[in-house]
Amino acid sequence: MHHIGARWRMNVLAGFAIVLTLLLFAVPKTSAQSQSLPPGFTPLTTQNPKANSFGMEGKISAPPPTQGATITAPSGGQNYTTPLITVSGSCPRGLLVEILDNGVMVGSTFCENGSFSVLISLFAGQNDLSARVIDDLGQVGPPSNVVTVNFNNGQFTAFGAIITLTSNYSRRAADPGSTLTWPLQLSGGTGPYAFSIDWGDGSELQLMSQATAGLINISHVYKNAGIYRVTIKVVDANGATGFLQVIAVANGDAQAKIVNTDEKPAKIEYRNKILWIPAALVFFLLLPAFWLGRRYEMRAFRKRLERDAEMVRKLDQ
Repeated sequence: MHHIGARWRMNVLAGFAIVLTLLLFAVPKTSAQSQSLPPGFTPLTTQNPKANSFGMEGKISAPPPTQGATITAPSGGQNYTTPLITVSGSCPRGLLVEILDNGVMVGSTFCENGSFSVLISLFAGQNDLSARVIDDLGQVGPPSNVVTVNFNNGQFTAFGAIITLTSNYSRRAADPGSTLTWPLQLSGGTGPYAFSIDWGDGSELQLMSQATAGLINISHVYKNAGIYRVTIKVVDANGATGFLQVIAVANGDAQAKIVNTDEKPAKIEYRNKILWIPAALVFFLLLPAFWLGRRYEMRAFRKRLERDAEMVRKLDQ
């Protein structure tokens, strides 16, 4: 009987192991596990974000853009008497286009339908204009052609009234509901300065003043995810005007297109949820598993008794 009890326990455990194995293969896993990782996905060392769960980070590597932008307007050699001009041309779709003037970023936009158009402010004198494309990983494509134009207006230069508004950032991003801050560099002109900022999301123009030139921070909170064209204008005490156009990104799935064709960040995060359904099924199947193990044991015990009885009959004969 001792051996029978041991065999019964072993059979119960075997039945439980079989049921658990079937559950592990039958129950679907969470999306993070069942998704096939994209080509070039490189897992990184991660920490568990919460107890009883885990997180995983990765980055998608991709080659930089192989095609650059081309400036088609203005044409080289033109002379301007006003500082604001439009730079336009062709570009690979879906990439950020930066306009450089004498190597300084003076405006940006997204390439839409294979073309771009950006309003910029010229520097006094010679302006060497070029464009470059940048993908979502920050990789720069081949340089464009260089177009040289000139801005020379004695009315402005005599009083040092030309305003230059630049930034080190052609694109900035923040989560919806969080504050997006943008540092600007203002030079030239005569203070005080009046700013008018259109954040591109349909909100009212942001008006602000600045007493002197220098580093200035502007900020905004976007309610919805998307890509927005930000237009910044500044006027000094003498009426001289500066201008800067850049691109803001509110992280998440874009609900509109504008420009609002949001390209996902290169960072991808996967998280698994706790598999409570298999645990519940295992709990409810414990009793059937014990019952099946007990039934199997009783049948085996009955057959053994029948074999022993048969042997006894043969010995009696």
